[in-house]
Amino acid sequence: MKAAIITIGDELLIGQTVDTNSAWMGAELSKSGFDVYRIISVHDRREDIIYALNEAAGKTDVVLITGGLGPTSDDITKQTLCEYFNTHLVMNNEILSMIEEMMIHRNFPMNNKNRSQAEVPESCRVLKNAAGTAPGMWFEKDGTIYISMPGVPHEMKYLMTELVLPELNKRFTSQTIIHKNIMTYGTFEAKLAEILTTFETGLPENIKLAYLPASGVIKLRLTGTGSDYNSLSNLINEQVDKLYETIPELIYGEDEESLEMVIGKLLKSTKKTVSTAESCTGGEIAHLLTSVAGSSAYYKGSVIAYANSVKTQLLGVQDYIITKHGAVSENTAKEMAVGARGLLKTDYAIGTSGIAGPDGGTEVKSVGTVWIAVASEREVICEKHVFGNDRITNIKRFSLAALNLLRKQIINH
Repeated sequence: MKAAIITIGDELLIGQTVDTNSAWMGAELSKSGFDVYRIISVHDRREDIIYALNEAAGKTDVVLITGGLGPTSDDITKQTLCEYFNTHLVMNNEILSMIEEMMIHRNFPMNNKNRSQAEVPESCRVLKNAAGTAPGMWFEKDGTIYISMPGVPHEMKYLMTELVLPELNKRFTSQTIIHKNIMTYGTFEAKLAEILTTFETGLPENIKLAYLPASGVIKLRLTGTGSDYNSLSNLINEQVDKLYETIPELIYGEDEESLEMVIGKLLKSTKKTVSTAESCTGGEIAHLLTSVAGSSAYYKGSVIAYANSVKTQLLGVQDYIITKHGAVSENTAKEMAVGARGLLKTDYAIGTSGIAGPDGGTEVKSVGTVWIAVASEREVICEKHVFGNDRITNIKRFSLAALNLLRKQIINH
């Protein structure tokens, strides 16, 4: 079973609005056993919409369309669909009553623009939209189903969840598709692929492996297809077990778990606390840790020690250490971590000092160099990493490397 997704709107193409609709619809279609053949975004132009519809015709079983159903002059999807399906707009009194009731409930005046939203192509099956004023529309032509929905995400999701997906699941004998994500950190993509060569070669024919890297984290996605959910699930789980046997030191979580989420679970389960002393990361580690709900149970606070004076005066880094070894050094990172742990009275503390770039590097210490330390009651451990030249990317990678070092320290304890 194949599906295509068409999103309509100039704002998507010029970057004013991020297209989250297709990502959500693609995930939901995949759960229902559809292979998403194509995702395309087009302008609010008649010829572009018709081109996208023609591209999907005959190649897919289902075409999902979002956008262009509003009450303004640039919303031309309904008129274009009328042309494509050789029909015309008619007033749907049931939809009109729904819109009138919604306007009264919201204390908004009803005008002709709102009233026009109750006009629908005569040949379509109308999908009542309890989440907004624009109804969905269901067409069928030459063996393909076309479903047009509003571009407003919560309205689209309502129609998909309540009406579209249940009907599609009835109409099609669904194959089972299962995705399983294994989250890794600690190596680069090419190296990981080399390590997993034997594992990948031994995968069953109906299971595929994909590598999805982002800022040092590599998501391994196993995708299995089959007719029986339980059998396929067992087969996927067998491959997951093999991954744990092959790369146990690189796996930190599953599905969409982030390093900060995993660390939160570890700290809660051990009833430990953490603080941070950040220079080059500028508070990014603190941001990641506190982005997890419930982090107040284990995260105490941070010192953003960007200037050397803050390192010495607040964290207790001795002047001679900075003079002798430099602010970006193993000794300084260790002293920062120790200082933060003592100042904020936590079980663990992270210290980071590095050169995020794009300038500030030397022949000895290039841009992308970072020293990361984690202090605990037992010991202080420290790692050096050298990444690239992009400042924003470096700050993210420095922070994730620091979180991973903390994770390993907690586990080792």
